[in-house]
Amino acid sequence: MIKEIGFIGLGTVGKSMARNLLKGNYQLTVYDSRKGTVEELVAQGAKGASTAIEAARGKDMVIAVLPDEKGLRQAFFAEEGFLAGIDPGTILCDMGTHSLELTKELEKHAAQRKIQFVDAPVWGTKEHAAHGLLTILVGGDNAVVSRCREVLSYVGLNILHVGGVGDATRMKFVVTLMQSHLMEALAESLVFGERLGFSNDQIMEVLDAGGVASPLLHKKGRSVARGDFSRNLALKYVYEGLRKVKEAADITGTRLPAMESVLDVYGEAMADGRGEEDFSAVIKVLKK
Repeated sequence: MIKEIGFIGLGTVGKSMARNLLKGNYQLTVYDSRKGTVEELVAQGAKGASTAIEAARGKDMVIAVLPDEKGLRQAFFAEEGFLAGIDPGTILCDMGTHSLELTKELEKHAAQRKIQFVDAPVWGTKEHAAHGLLTILVGGDNAVVSRCREVLSYVGLNILHVGGVGDATRMKFVVTLMQSHLMEALAESLVFGERLGFSNDQIMEVLDAGGVASPLLHKKGRSVARGDFSRNLALKYVYEGLRKVKEAADITGTRLPAMESVLDVYGEAMADGRGEEDFSAVIKVLKK
């Protein structure tokens, strides 16, 4: 039974996930390079750690939510990396979104230390994270995943076991591909519709009433119509995700011509300095 959890990475999504785990009465030890964020969680009942190794040592389960691949490599494999602090038999759950190469590398190093590894990238916005409504894609051994389910149920509404280690990372590529296409297609439709003389509200009324209606189009379309680009999912993460999709497509020899075009648009938004904005801000590129 999982009682003690080490949690590493308290970004926008990670912080909300950690808060929700506290509702499960787990003994939660948290670490982040930003001391103020750690102190915030300590005030809510968590135990703070001064290093990642301290957070990982002696736990039943260690959860890492580190979106930056370079930072994750350093956190895991540096001389003071926390992989060295995880005890054999511990479950290591990587809930960031990374390349397949890095996921398989983590699996290899975990196996060498007899650590039970699962990749479990999350899908959703900061609002989903705050309310424990994330979708979690899980790849790993059936028995290990079964042990994780109760813990994951505090942070996610949908827990989808899609196969072995690496399969969740592969499935996240599919999600990223579709999500980025939908947002860029919506942006094009709104810009084109405006040029044809329609208001954003008129366009959204029609789109919401027909066969293309979806929660993403409704929420983002309405917020863009209001001029609201409040960040729920940073554009830079969608861009990086698309780059990983391209790498996987190249490796598998899959032709994705629309993805190439969408990647170019997100790349232009990055060049414009919009990486920290919500990914709906991709529409600003098309309005130039």
